[in-house]
Order: sequence, then structure tokens, then C-alpha cells
Amino acid sequence: MCTYTTETARMQGSAKGPGSTWFRVTDATVYYDHPVHAPAEHTLNIDLADPAKGPAARVAVELTAASARELVSAIEAALAAVPEALLT
Repeated sequence: MCTYTTETARMQGSAKGPGSTWFRVTDATVYYDHPVHAPAEHTLNIDLADPAKGPAARVAVELTAASARELVSAIEAALAAVPEALLT
């Protein structure tokens, strides 16, 4: 069963996409649904994109729930280790 719950967030960053080219990331979409490629019944799907550049300016990630939680923990740990003055 799918929840159709989708979260969106504005982003400031960059991603490497098709053809190994970098592009600006302005939007993130996060949802839990059936994956397109990952070998799992459901995954947490994260799309990082710059909609102004069209559909090619997108990086998609499909993670199992356990992997997504590990990623959240790793991000929190990495940010906690950075001196406050460097967090801009």
C-alpha cells in the first residue's frame, strides 16, 4: 500500500547528473513508494533537481527504509562534527 505522502524542500547545492555534468540543485522531492530500479518492494525516493533546466537536471535515489535512516544518521553525524562557524 502506498501513502502518496510527498515532502518537498527548497535546496541550495549542486549535483552531478547525466554525462557527469554538474548542475545546480534547487528542489528536493522525497516520497515513499514503489521503486523504479531498486530491488525492493518500497523505497524512500529522493529526487534532487533544478526544474528550470528541464527533466535532465535531476538525480534520483531509491533507498530502503533502513538505508534511508542510516543516511539521515550519517548526515547528522557529519554536520555535528563541523565547527559552528563553518556551517553557513
